[in-house]
Amino acid sequence: QLQLVESGGGLVQPGGSLRLSCVASEGTLGNLAIGWFRQAPGEEREGVSCISVSGIRTSYVNSVKGRFTISRDNAKNTVYLQMNDLQPEDTGVYYCAQSTWCLSSISMADYKNWGQGTRVTVSS
Repeated sequence: QLQLVESGGGLVQPGGSLRLSCVASEGTLGNLAIGWFRQAPGEEREGVSCISVSGIRTSYVNSVKGRFTISRDNAKNTVYLQMNDLQPEDTGVYYCAQSTWCLSSISMADYKNWGQGTRVTVSS
């Protein structure tokens, strides 16, 4: 079964950047849409971004548009989330998961096979 592993989280000051990676340690993600979600303390998990199998279609939640960029390198079995101009409200645990499609509305119900998450903390 496909296993997804997130990495790249850490502590960063407001305005800083991080790049998260979602790697398929078992199997291939080349034929899957991949989504990134985050869960802030005390909050529900929310969809942040997704990318289609081809990489042509991407989607972002409004709060990260213009700051985050999702991309994929199927040869490396990896999906990236480049996060720029990070703000305290971006703090949370970030998860990747697989789906069949990348839709405009990034809903947990459409995703499965969640990774363990990587923590992002934005604080001065």
